[in-house]
Amino acid sequence: MIKKIILLLFIPLIANAATLPEPLAVPGGIVIKQLAPSHTEKPTAFFLDNRVLVVKDQEHWTAIVGIPLSLKPGIHQLLVTTSHRQNKKLPFTITAKNYPAQYITLKNTQMVSPNATNLARIKQERRPINRALNTWSEKDRIETDFSLPVVGRLSSLFGLRRFFNNQPKNPHSGLDIAAPKGTAITAPTTATVLETGHFYYNGKTVFLDHGQGLISGYFHMTDIHVKPGQRVYRGEILGTVGETGRVTGPHLHWNIYLNKAKVDPALFINSYLPQLTGEPIH
Repeated sequence: MIKKIILLLFIPLIANAATLPEPLAVPGGIVIKQLAPSHTEKPTAFFLDNRVLVVKDQEHWTAIVGIPLSLKPGIHQLLVTTSHRQNKKLPFTITAKNYPAQYITLKNTQMVSPNATNLARIKQERRPINRALNTWSEKDRIETDFSLPVVGRLSSLFGLRRFFNNQPKNPHSGLDIAAPKGTAITAPTTATVLETGHFYYNGKTVFLDHGQGLISGYFHMTDIHVKPGQRVYRGEILGTVGETGRVTGPHLHWNIYLNKAKVDPALFINSYLPQLTGEPIH
């Protein structure tokens, strides 16, 4: 019954499925490039040797390109191919973005400097995680107007330069939304469950496949209510908020990947952008 109620609440959003994410040509952002008229053959696009999401509207084939956080600012090129043409390169410019620093203190020092046993576990866990992130599934209709996966308070922005116990670590690769333990986490669009698991840093985790290299991840959960291979729909419950893995309190860490690049999830929730100020998200 709860799943049915949540699904009904999200029905009005489905009509906007053609909405593209917000373009932001910075490391960790998204570049949107028109490739060809929509009446022509669908082109194939690559960036940094990774295939890129290509969608169709009434007028154009359009590439939605994920920009890695590690990419240096400057002029870069998108490689575009078709079966009847030679390759062409479309240039675009990436500008610098200065992400703020964030300092976090953890009592559990094993979450900062793991011992040999935990390092071996972390290494082993890379296999299912990489398997999920390397997924490419052909799909013509891609929903890129995501709904918020949980009701809560934005507690940490994407891209922050993180220091755990004053040690520099990887930048923050998603959005953190704080909510009470047990709060429902829902699918932001129709998708297929790729992987689930309980990982060292990520805690209890779900990865969803939205098609053409668009992947989303949900970390630190208490309970997982879905299984790999399962089809889920917008608003369907994936699990509940928790504090498993490397955390300082209950929250959802939400990742989005495009052509294997971690990008800012805020760019996929256009109608909610004005609310991303640390105030409660509704």
